[in-house]
Amino acid sequence: MVPRPFAPGGQALPGAAESVAQTNSALREIVSSGRLSDLRWPDFSDYRTHVMNFYAASGYALAWVRDNQPTQQAREIVRLLKEADSKGLRAEDYDGSRWAERLARMEQSPSSEEEAHFDTALTICLMRYVSDLHIGRVNPRHFKFNLDVGPKKYDLPSFLHEKLVNSGKVQAELEQVEPPFAGYRQTQKALQLYFGLMAQADEQQPLSAPTKPVEPGGEYPDALRLAQRLQLLGDLPAASSASGNSSRYDGDLVTAVRHFQARHGLSADGRLGLETVKQLNTPLKFRAEQLRLTLERWRWVPYEFKQPPIVVNIPEFRLRAYNSKGSVGFESNVIVGKSYRHQTPVFERDMQFVVFRPYWNVPPSIQRSEIVPAIRKDREYVAKKNYEVVTPQGTLVTSGTIDDDVLQQLSTGRLSVRQTPGPSNALGLVKLMFPNEYNVYLHSTPAQTLFSRSRRDFSHGCIRVEKAAELAAWVLRDKPEWTLDKVRTAMQNGNDNQQINLSTALPVLILYGTAIVDDTGQVHFFDDIYGHDAALEKALAHGYPYPG
Repeated sequence: MVPRPFAPGGQALPGAAESVAQTNSALREIVSSGRLSDLRWPDFSDYRTHVMNFYAASGYALAWVRDNQPTQQAREIVRLLKEADSKGLRAEDYDGSRWAERLARMEQSPSSEEEAHFDTALTICLMRYVSDLHIGRVNPRHFKFNLDVGPKKYDLPSFLHEKLVNSGKVQAELEQVEPPFAGYRQTQKALQLYFGLMAQADEQQPLSAPTKPVEPGGEYPDALRLAQRLQLLGDLPAASSASGNSSRYDGDLVTAVRHFQARHGLSADGRLGLETVKQLNTPLKFRAEQLRLTLERWRWVPYEFKQPPIVVNIPEFRLRAYNSKGSVGFESNVIVGKSYRHQTPVFERDMQFVVFRPYWNVPPSIQRSEIVPAIRKDREYVAKKNYEVVTPQGTLVTSGTIDDDVLQQLSTGRLSVRQTPGPSNALGLVKLMFPNEYNVYLHSTPAQTLFSRSRRDFSHGCIRVEKAAELAAWVLRDKPEWTLDKVRTAMQNGNDNQQINLSTALPVLILYGTAIVDDTGQVHFFDDIYGHDAALEKALAHGYPYPG
């Protein structure tokens, strides 16, 4: 029980004043403890300072209760918290199912302690909701992603006081908290679509896996249910004749499978093989979760850029460069780091220059694990691969036979290896540099045939660009002399290691999303090649306090 307050003379404070003092005391006790047992996630120690500053600013007065009743703002906030799933969050994180009982208690002459519990519960849940909508629930640094959400953080006590406590447009204010990107809004719509599909789908009977791929024109015993599944997912028009009773796999059904394959990162060959059937049998609940996780990652992205960014989505093996209107001005397939040991990192940096006909300075890790062992087996390896051994200052030591002394210095890292420019160089004929601690950049490649693969994680971490010449022309487009023809000439016949500085640095974001909604509203899903989805799911299952 809250102690009964007394006036300086020892007499109890009268009526309303006594009630206010009791409420004030109850608020202080809850805030001081950093824990509220009423909550789904009682420990709010990570928000304790915010909650303390929020109430201290008003002398520990109730924020969401007036005349013993919840304010209109409180009721509107409760409604939005209960609808949090529509934002890709989870309503239960904000006590979605508990508010009805709390509101009912507030209708029945609540005690000072009940008012204090209601008020602080709403404040804590609201602060969590605002922060989660704005910068995500889990800090990306927890996964060693080099994305900084710190500059976006709100002063939560001020935000609540200034924007919400007395607001006549609570929903509009909270909508302004969300990421300002069209892709984010499209992903939210897609999540609602998949919620609806989950209510319609019969996922109890998976499609049968063929013993060998079914070719167009062949027989597939589950053709009818295949047609129904594709119609549900929107890949097959509802009026298609393929929804009949035939077991024949042809016509519109093949076209629909190709469309489905293209949306799921598969070769759109129309062949009904094991991987295609596996993707078709993936539960829609799993797809909805992919969309939720992508919404979480949208909240990690910087909301403003000095220049339109270049974005690489790792699981999609795709690069997009955005123009000043916020739409895609250029895109290309890419190759990313191998899923085992050579993963491409998630981070943000600014592109500063382009190098035509570059040297490849072999990273120390590759020199140690691959080059030095190869030299030990064959002392002519450097000459055969068009490598050079150089000092840390770039002075040439040798490009021929490696003797014992040079090998020893290479083994200890006192000397390094670089590959000379030219068509066989591992970087191809152009690299686009955004200096970073990972030694990761965008570059061309002589291995163009790899771009025909549907899964393209083949590199040591750098990002190979299929349309590298076009990308170079794009980033140099504010230099009129650097036409695509001039770029290609510089790549094929120009000076070695020619560096062109950008007039203005361009942001480059290397991101990770397994569910993408394109400009037409089509939803695309990709495999979790690095296991980042699984790691994020595990962190989110922990509940509050989330890793900061």
